[in-house]
Amino acid sequence: MKVVETILARGHENITATHKTTFEITKEESLTKRGDCIIAVSANKAMPDFKSEFKKALKNENAKLIIEIKAGEIREIVRAYGSSQLQLTHPTDMVIRKSSYICNRTLAIKADKAAADLSRSLVEKLRKPKQNVEIKLIAII
Repeated sequence: MKVVETILARGHENITATHKTTFEITKEESLTKRGDCIIAVSANKAMPDFKSEFKKALKNENAKLIIEIKAGEIREIVRAYGSSQLQLTHPTDMVIRKSSYICNRTLAIKADKAAADLSRSLVEKLRKPKQNVEIKLIAII
């Protein structure tokens, strides 16, 4: 079974994408340089907005999550996993982690990439405030 959620967001001039263990998408509109894991702002939805079938799929112990990040002509894929422990409740932040740590901001764990691992050509696009970013989340069980 495959369930898809699509998030539309924007770039921001303060995006550095240098965090070594996580990356984050947020509904917040502003960002300081300290937010080194944030890769997109002004998201049109967060975890409470996801379809119940998507959340149910992601909370399956066998769930895989494919995250497709698109900015202009540049596209990058990140692979991660769901967990029955996911809360999926944070109203603004969605964090994808390389570790297995889970809190209410955690969208997925055991990811194969963090912000620092994303291609620098993608990060350059993400630094442009007017850049539209599409993040497709594909939960597979």
